[in-house]
Amino acid sequence: MNSLNCSSPRVALFEPRIPQNTGTIGRSCLAFNLPLDIIKPTGFSFEDKYLKRAGLDYWEYVDVHLYESFDQYKNCFSNSRIIALTKKSSNSISNIIYKDTDILLFGREDTGLPDKIMNKCEIVAGIPMPGGENQLKTGGVRSLNLSVACGIVCYSACLQLKLLNK
Repeated sequence: MNSLNCSSPRVALFEPRIPQNTGTIGRSCLAFNLPLDIIKPTGFSFEDKYLKRAGLDYWEYVDVHLYESFDQYKNCFSNSRIIALTKKSSNSISNIIYKDTDILLFGREDTGLPDKIMNKCEIVAGIPMPGGENQLKTGGVRSLNLSVACGIVCYSACLQLKLLNK
């Protein structure tokens, strides 16, 4: 399948660092029938046992594509909106009217998306967390695990685009 012309959103990981997250995200992409794009550099080798373990025996079926830089990636998808997903945004993912050509961009596990990357994106949004940062003093959380956040956003986009019953 030539995923460059597919009619579903794409998931893009900007410089991922943890192979287990990437493997789990790959598995989710396969489950939702979404291509997975990885923008280098990564913090691991694609021969990493943790990547393969997290992807289980599905990894070989994931529609995965590698890109050398964000600028190269953006040039390949000039007709797509890039939606930057970050804990730093108060714009909820539920405010987005998704398009099947959208790219769902997630940042590094340790530093997220740099401002210089988010500034090149058409939309910046986040997942509302009632137990989030404003409640740290009472045990709230700073952010979700990258693979969990990716699963939530992918499900939301696919649900809205009615891709779950195909």
